[in-house]
Amino acid sequence: MSRLLEPGRFDDYCPNGLQVPGRSEVTRVATGVSASIELFERAAAWRADLLVVHHGLFWGSAPRAIDQRMKRRLELLFDADMSLAAYHLPLDAHPEVGNNALIARALGAAALEPFALHEGQPMGFIAKLPGEGMHASALHARVAEITSRSPLVFDAGPDVVRSVAIVSGAANGYLPDAIDAGADAFLTGEPAERVMSEAREGAIHYIAAGHYATETFGVRRLGEHLGERFGLNHAFIDIPNPI
Repeated sequence: MSRLLEPGRFDDYCPNGLQVPGRSEVTRVATGVSASIELFERAAAWRADLLVVHHGLFWGSAPRAIDQRMKRRLELLFDADMSLAAYHLPLDAHPEVGNNALIARALGAAALEPFALHEGQPMGFIAKLPGEGMHASALHARVAEITSRSPLVFDAGPDVVRSVAIVSGAANGYLPDAIDAGADAFLTGEPAERVMSEAREGAIHYIAAGHYATETFGVRRLGEHLGERFGLNHAFIDIPNPI
């Protein structure tokens, strides 16, 4: 996975790669968005050898105390002898198995341009929609279809959308960049209070499709890739989150 995702290129908020070692041989890999007791219990019940997540157990670089919740999470991993690996920014940015590229392709993008630099590395893409573009209402409906939830929309852009800037998760800070880039729409996960006025003033559609929902794409596809590449059994464990 590290060869595919190249985590060393990213100045991330967390350690990428193996976070907790388990058994050395892997035949069953589970994937999920965020590390939690419920996810660990369900992965253990499925008898996963390896669990791969987008949001792992550890954030920042400083040592931390182990509280009761962390203790229970670690107990579940240890008792099941199940490895845990996490990939954060590398799984947002990847042009093939990353959240943003997969969202763009699900919207029918005709071309992708790198977008949203984080410490010199692009996190997202500006998706050029095919032909003459897509009516804004059709775009909003398509986003709802691919994420299985109704997005929060500030419908302030043009009637026909030809380009969509996409950065999954909590990426409100890139809205001004999308406006400056001339995108007709900006798609991310979580909203912030300020974005309504920013979208209206920038004449851009703002689409908040859910932090969780926009970040199911990459980790699920990564698990499918591992299954195809190494002949593993794969299961994506969905724990829907309205945020």
